Amino acid sequence: MNGDGKKRAGIAPGLEVDIVLKQDQRTGKTTRGIVKDILTKSPEHPHGIKVRLQDGQVGRVKQIVSGKRDEH
Repeated sequence: MNGDGKKRAGIAPGLEVDIVLKQDQRTGKTTRGIVKDILTKSPEHPHGIKVRLQDGQVGRVKQIVSGKRDEH
């Protein structure tokens, strides 16, 4: 499973992810949170699957953090 957030199958509610909010798309700044809802209907998306975090913020998944913290 790849951790880049482009495939819907790799994302599930409860996962910890880094997303890019709409207003941060130009800078690429990421926001970390826990997935509440998956908003993208297609199985994959080139810019990342759109999700809603538990705090209500919406953005596209850039990186799946999950429980494993393997920093590259």
